[in-house]
Amino acid sequence: MLKLSEFIPDAEALIAFEVDELGLRLLPYLARWPRHEHIQLSTLLILVNGNPQAPAHGEGTYPRTFKPGIEEALREAWAWLVGAALLVPHAGYNESIMSLSRRARKLAAEPANQSAHSARRVPKESLHATIREDVWALYHRGKYDTAVFEAMKAVEVTVRNAAALPASLLGVKLMRAAFAPENGQLSDMTVDAGERVARMELFAGAIGSYKNPQSHRKVALDDPDEAAEIIMVANHLLRIVDAMMKKIYP
Repeated sequence: MLKLSEFIPDAEALIAFEVDELGLRLLPYLARWPRHEHIQLSTLLILVNGNPQAPAHGEGTYPRTFKPGIEEALREAWAWLVGAALLVPHAGYNESIMSLSRRARKLAAEPANQSAHSARRVPKESLHATIREDVWALYHRGKYDTAVFEAMKAVEVTVRNAAALPASLLGVKLMRAAFAPENGQLSDMTVDAGERVARMELFAGAIGSYKNPQSHRKVALDDPDEAAEIIMVANHLLRIVDAMMKKIYP
């Protein structure tokens, strides 16, 4: 039997999903349910809870501390699937035994749902405190373009505050002012001039490439791997600013 954790690896993400989002993400998993097994909520919860004698966090299982929250989220998602006629009573059985409706089978086969479980995990603990909650939640809910925009906006706001620059300075102009190689408030004067220029271009290029387009038009970003990589770029930039602030105010 496939483990649910192979489809949704992050326990916190599973709990954070809106009920309809979690319900839709369950469909590919339920579509792969073995034919000899009945689709039942009680069976699903047993599979998630696992053997009570098993290690607290065995391979392919969720940490036991998250299981009450996971069970509650799964019950809610199951109820939503039933209410949306995506799970219907299996012919010839009582109403606790379900099967996927025609629409559910179609949704389960769609690429967006098929790839949902394989999306690269963005580890929450590795993210800068500025983006740890909102960006992480947006990413794991599949809001990739919004997650990227919010991550880069956090870089912009953090740079402006750290450099004490006016709100009228935005985007690339803000980065070039804050990291100007000759007199930028966040420019590291202890390093070679070429490195200072490169640091300025790094920030300006990242903001120009990943934040500005999202500000001015709708950008379709549906690749979880690409979104994760951009978020980690923003994460790195935020840590650079932290390091510079420690140098300025040791």
